[in-house]
Amino acid sequence: MTPAENDDEFTGIHCRLDELLTARGMTLTELSARVGVSIVNLSVLKNDRARAIRYSTLRAICDALDCEVGELLVLA
Repeated sequence: MTPAENDDEFTGIHCRLDELLTARGMTLTELSARVGVSIVNLSVLKNDRARAIRYSTLRAICDALDCEVGELLVLA
């Protein structure tokens, strides 16, 4: 069982932000500047700790990473 599965609110959804950043040679700091979301909030998302995400934020991240929502968020 992963640490996220120990949480009361395990969703079965994994955020692939770290993998996409690595593939694009981009840092969390650079993504934060591009999308206007704090590094702390992106880190929460990256570590599968987010409880919600605004559609506008999701769109901005996908635009910055040139990816689809289904590449960023996958079923775990």
